[in-house]
Amino acid sequence: MPPKARNTESYFHLHLVSDSTGETLLAVGRAAAAQFPTVVPLEHVFPLIRNPKQLEQALAEIENNPGIVLYTLVDEALSNRLQARCVELGVPCLSVLGPLLALFHNYLGTETTPTIGGQHMMNAGYFRRIDALNFTMMHDDGQHIQDIEQADVVLVGVSRTSKTPTSIYLANRGIKTLNVPLVPEIAPPAELETAAKPLVVGLFATPERIVQIRQNRLLSLNATKADSTYIDREHVTQEIAAARKLCAKHGWPSIDVSRRSIEETAAAVIALLQERRRGAESS
Repeated sequence: MPPKARNTESYFHLHLVSDSTGETLLAVGRAAAAQFPTVVPLEHVFPLIRNPKQLEQALAEIENNPGIVLYTLVDEALSNRLQARCVELGVPCLSVLGPLLALFHNYLGTETTPTIGGQHMMNAGYFRRIDALNFTMMHDDGQHIQDIEQADVVLVGVSRTSKTPTSIYLANRGIKTLNVPLVPEIAPPAELETAAKPLVVGLFATPERIVQIRQNRLLSLNATKADSTYIDREHVTQEIAAARKLCAKHGWPSIDVSRRSIEETAAAVIALLQERRRGAESS
């Protein structure tokens, strides 16, 4: 039978031990924990663990707060020490990359070359992501629209449809993204309607969702616009209808972001971009 969890409360300790940034462990740990919505992980992240002294500090924390231990350690001595100590403490311990590397080895028939933080190497892909991020930050909220043909993706939508955070997420994937707000009673930029190279995608949400986000935005700014059309449901409905009409006119695909996370919206955009590129290659 599998071991019972030590914590009977609505939380558990999750220790993430990495010789790099710990991003991989965070992603894997959170993805797994999300499948257990009744308990909340208390994350203890130990990045850049590269010598015994640093590891012992992490082990002291694990001893004080027993829980699940996930790790990515290239150094075999450090890995062995961590596993042995976890056995002594009676806590579950798992190498996140171990089974995956074994699978790759069996399929590829070649040995691994241990590389700490290999996914963060400053190669061509890295500089492409930095270039995309710089472009995206410079072209937020319709700025420098004259550069639109340099973009891979253009996001359009009314205020509060997550255009900026989605743009930044896409930029971190190496996709140059420009976003353009659609403002009531103001014609969209001519460059937007004549753009040929970039994929233009409309982002939408339900009127209720838009109004809720805008109200929260005003509260956070200590603003008082109770009578403003900015949060008037009927006016917001008209804004969304006009934006949808514009997208339909140009045949731009659209995504409803009402119940999507930034990551899910970005994934949908990437799927549309890949589909477009495949179509271009086959034609």
